[in-house]
Amino acid sequence: MTTQHPGTRQTARQRLQEAHRREQRAAVVRRRTTVGVSIVAALAVVGGVVAAIATASDGSSPAANAPVVTPAHASGGDGTTVVYGKADAPHTLQVYEDFRCPICHEFETSAGQAVQQLADDGTYKIEYHLASFLDGNLGGKGSRTALAAAGAALDQGVDQFKKFHDVLYANQPAETTDGFGDVNHLLDLAGKVPGLKTAAFTKAVTEGTYQPWAAKVSKAFDASGVSGTPTVMLDGKALKVFDSAGKPLTGEQYTALIRSTIGG
Repeated sequence: MTTQHPGTRQTARQRLQEAHRREQRAAVVRRRTTVGVSIVAALAVVGGVVAAIATASDGSSPAANAPVVTPAHASGGDGTTVVYGKADAPHTLQVYEDFRCPICHEFETSAGQAVQQLADDGTYKIEYHLASFLDGNLGGKGSRTALAAAGAALDQGVDQFKKFHDVLYANQPAETTDGFGDVNHLLDLAGKVPGLKTAAFTKAVTEGTYQPWAAKVSKAFDASGVSGTPTVMLDGKALKVFDSAGKPLTGEQYTALIRSTIGG
């Protein structure tokens, strides 16, 4: 895992918090009055982990405007979600995130293993909803390029997607560098996942085969009503995965939260 300089991490947090303040001012005029959105917004404010959603510029690249190729193993009626875990699990954990989001990185680093373990043992299945709004907020194309590469991994299997997902967060660059915008760097990271970097995967990442799908996935996120990343819900109920000081829950704390929420 690469480690970001503390000063860089602070800059990322400050930028996201400033983006949230701008979003709050705009929301006075246009905020939706649905209960679900209100819950998520309240959670994000308390935890200090909100990131304002800008209109994604997924159509800016030629590949994004090509016909949509949906990866094998994509889920949902429109193929915009990724489901990891046992299909018959009694609960569903919904995770909303952006591969460039440094706050998502904090949560993945702190509790990511526990999140996966509870899926592996059948407590719940994980439903990933992925975004690329940080490209608009911070500039660059790393979110959508990484998302498209994750689509190529998903085409090989959900397990390969999950492993690549974890590698991306473990090697997340500083947001100022837009490191995920470089497909060669993404291919290098793919080499950390045994068996992933096949000729088909390399071709799909290099040619942007899943860029249109990434744009579709991002639009689905934008239409979800979720106001920031990371947002985590269990069976539709928002979970507080950051404490009042803005620190992510540890694996043990997260597991205890899940157990208490489901009453097990």
